Amino acid sequence: MENKLFVGSLPWAVDDAQLGELFAQHGEVTSARVVTDRDSGRSRGFGFVEFANDEQAKAAVEAMDGATVEGRTIAVSIARPKQD
Repeated sequence: MENKLFVGSLPWAVDDAQLGELFAQHGEVTSARVVTDRDSGRSRGFGFVEFANDEQAKAAVEAMDGATVEGRTIAVSIARPKQD
C-alpha cells in the first residue's frame, strides 16, 4: 500500500481542500488531510494525501517533492506506517 503520501513543510494557511487540489493534477485523490493541533485547531504544517493507486502516488512524489507552495518548499514522500 504505497498510495498514501506524507506532505511536510506545508504553509500554515493550507487546508484539506487546498491540499487535495494541489495533488489532483497528478491523479485521483481519494483523501487529503492536513493534521491540526487538537487544542488550537491550527495546522501543524504537515498532512497526508491518498491516491487511487500506487502509480499515481509515485508520480505525485516525483512531481511535487521540492515544489514551492505559497513561498515554502514542501517535502513529499510515501507515508510510513505509524510506529507503536
